[in-house]
Amino acid sequence: MLPRSQFNGPSRQRGAIGLMAAATLSLALVLMLLVVDTGRLYMEQRKLQRVVDNAALEAVSRGGNCLPGLTAASYAGQSAVRNGYTVDASNTLTTTCGTLLTGATGLRTFTLDATQSAAVKVAASRTVTTSFAGGVQALFSGNAVSLNTTLYASAVAAKPQPTIAQLNIRSTLGTIDTAQSNILNPLFSGLLGGNVNLTALGWNGLLNTDINLLKYLDQLAINLNVAAGNYTQLLNTQATVTQLIQAAATVVQLNGATATVITALGQLQVAAINAAPVKLGDILQLQTGTTAAGLDANLQLLQLIQGVVQLANSKSAVAATLPISVLGLANVTVRVKVIEPPQFSAIGDPARAKINPTGPDRIYVRTAQVRTMLSLNLPVLSAVTGLTNAVLGLVAALTPTLNALLHLDLAATLNSVLCLLGAGCEQLAPRLLPSPQIDISLDAGGAKSYVTDYSCPTGTSGSKSLTAHTITSIADLKLGKIDPTNAFSSAAEPTVTPLPLIDLGIETCYGLFGCDAGSHVQYGAGGIAIMLDTSVAQNSQDLVFSSVNASVPPFNTPANLKLPPSIKPAVPTNNIVASLANTLAGINLIVYKPVGSNPLGAIVTGVASLISDVTSKLLPVITNLLAPLLDPLLNNLLKGLGINLMDVDVGANMTCGQTGKAYLVI
Repeated sequence: MLPRSQFNGPSRQRGAIGLMAAATLSLALVLMLLVVDTGRLYMEQRKLQRVVDNAALEAVSRGGNCLPGLTAASYAGQSAVRNGYTVDASNTLTTTCGTLLTGATGLRTFTLDATQSAAVKVAASRTVTTSFAGGVQALFSGNAVSLNTTLYASAVAAKPQPTIAQLNIRSTLGTIDTAQSNILNPLFSGLLGGNVNLTALGWNGLLNTDINLLKYLDQLAINLNVAAGNYTQLLNTQATVTQLIQAAATVVQLNGATATVITALGQLQVAAINAAPVKLGDILQLQTGTTAAGLDANLQLLQLIQGVVQLANSKSAVAATLPISVLGLANVTVRVKVIEPPQFSAIGDPARAKINPTGPDRIYVRTAQVRTMLSLNLPVLSAVTGLTNAVLGLVAALTPTLNALLHLDLAATLNSVLCLLGAGCEQLAPRLLPSPQIDISLDAGGAKSYVTDYSCPTGTSGSKSLTAHTITSIADLKLGKIDPTNAFSSAAEPTVTPLPLIDLGIETCYGLFGCDAGSHVQYGAGGIAIMLDTSVAQNSQDLVFSSVNASVPPFNTPANLKLPPSIKPAVPTNNIVASLANTLAGINLIVYKPVGSNPLGAIVTGVASLISDVTSKLLPVITNLLAPLLDPLLNNLLKGLGINLMDVDVGANMTCGQTGKAYLVI
């Protein structure tokens, strides 16, 4: 056996370094091949990604869409060609349109919708030679080795987020007590056609609950089988009031609404079963092309319900009739009809609205046009102190004069004799309040407001402001006799005629056989009636919500969307309630002269003092009875509908958008 030391000598280690050098060189070559091959694929992927990035940006920047005409696909294809990408059997390029939705975590997702162009997605695939690493992996995994590999790339570009403004005219209700719920229940019952019986707690629950508009519209789209994101179609889709309330109930329940709110919505659903179908777009205005991000705003739930209920009533011929005890008034019938439904909330880009504030891109809201009619039974006027004697004095003053004038004429004398014999003659037939019911019609237009100007900060300078031109509308007041069958026509105003208080009529009498009531000629010998047909003028003003001096109350900076709106009150028109009350207090009675050739026409001036005496006794009775009706009518009834002629509140939100033409989002 040879000694071990012989194998450890220098002669035995010759060539070891060369072997290690060969192994190291081989490993270096393999790594270099891997780097070069992987770099090739990486560069191909980067090139493909650059193609789709530029294509998506160009499609959005040039205003492309996916409607017939395929403009977005054309713009994307042109961009790809300019960047050296040719579509063929190995290279594909697809373009789709849709919207972006940002989740609660801030993660953006692309929703396919060919009708929208808020975002454009471009995807491409390209076939290249398989990489060395991929081939080795396939070899060791036992799979067949493919000589080609397909690379994929996609990009989503979107328009810059526009500035979004929201206007609403808020109900001035702060809280609802038992007395107000006693008005709201019969009022909503009459407007819907079913029985509503909510407690004050239930009404307050609706008042204090907000609902997210975007979630509401998405839920309603599911319920109505409308394509997700197609809000224009959704707003123009006919739905039942029950479906609209059900969608609201689903959304607020998912957001943790109390059992009281859910119960209240359930009762309203049942009451609305027979209500007329409606379109949500009639009361909720969305500017054309408003994105999903622009709809991510909050609404007050009670305002939404008020608007839906009033919209349903405006489509129906039914007028809500309230019990006489609702307003604390005796012998009174109250009927309410929504002539024109409200526009309670509007959302859009103020830049487009500013160009034409009243045009198709307007951001416009209004309260409902409501017609209210009161029918009141006047008291027995004979109980008024001194009135009977005054009327008898007037009649007594006229009758002898009439007889004297008749007896000056032989033919008239003969007519009087024949009257006594039953042949028939005309005699004075006075009537005191022949029709005891007096009607009051009030058209309350409330107010309207629309965006006329705005500003957003640029960089570190400038202020955030929104200007809303606001008009408090005319209140038309009519008093007299009103035909209830035509009182609630949407096409025309109700017609009012004078209400007779004292009718000095003429009837044909037949001596002992009495007088023919059917021959009664109203105001034949004169009389007194009452009628009022007047208006209270409107007032226009600009409400400016601005961040200038925002640290000084009131804080009028327009709040961002989803935050409680900034509120500004409109200055009322010369105290409308007091104005109407003063109008009633200043009623002038109508005095009629005798008609035709009646001889009394020559002596009316002679009894003017007697007519004035009757008028002075009638006027306080009428005005003292009618003037107190306006307070409960305006302050309680209309306020329950979100209308208060004394106090118009406009709410505003605005989120300033981004600058630029287009940007990559995914």
